[in-house]
Order: sequence, then C-alpha cells, then structure tokens
Amino acid sequence: MKNVRALVAAGLVVATFGVAVAKLPPPPPLTEAQKQAAEEKKAKDAVAAEAAKAAQARAEDRAVARYQAELKAAGKPVPTPQMGPATPAAQAAAAAKTAAAAPAKAAPAAPAKK
Repeated sequence: MKNVRALVAAGLVVATFGVAVAKLPPPPPLTEAQKQAAEEKKAKDAVAAEAAKAAQARAEDRAVARYQAELKAAGKPVPTPQMGPATPAAQAAAAAKTAAAAPAKAAPAAPAKK
C-alpha cells in the first residue's frame, strides 16, 4: 500500500512539474545593450581564465624547481622531466640551458676498427 501511495505522489509531482514548465513563456530576445554586455563579460572571462592558467603554470614551475633544488641539496639524482616547462619564460630558459650545455658535451670517440 505504501508503494502505491509513493508512486501516485511521484506521478502527481511529475505531472505538476510538466504543466508548470509547459506554461513558461520563451525568454525575450536580447537587446543590443544586453548583447554588448554579454560580449564584454565573455571577453573578461577569457582574460581571467588565461591569467589563471598562467598563474597555475608559474606555480607548477616553481614547485618543480624547488623539488629539484631539494633533491640536488640532498645529493640525490634529479629525474629528467617528462614534459617541458609550462610558461614561455621557463621554456626560453630551458632552451638556452640546453643550447649552452650542448657544446660542452663532446661527441664520443668512434671505436677503433680491427
């Protein structure tokens, strides 16, 4: 008996909701001022998202640098990164570092032929 009451109550709720939604009028079209405000908000949100992305990348780069410094200070081997630096400034610094380190490494001598 309780199940029947619960089903009837659920059916009434669904029917009432359906009737209420069906009677809602469509939203009015946006005015020019509202369209302009929406575009400005979209532009502001894009700038804020880009700033947040840059801040996240800088924080990640700082964390990696600190981790590597702590490993070096402890005398442990520093693992090679699987991905490059996230920020453009860090990418430029990494490229300069690898370019400076490349000439320092001499090519291994070819083994003598027998």
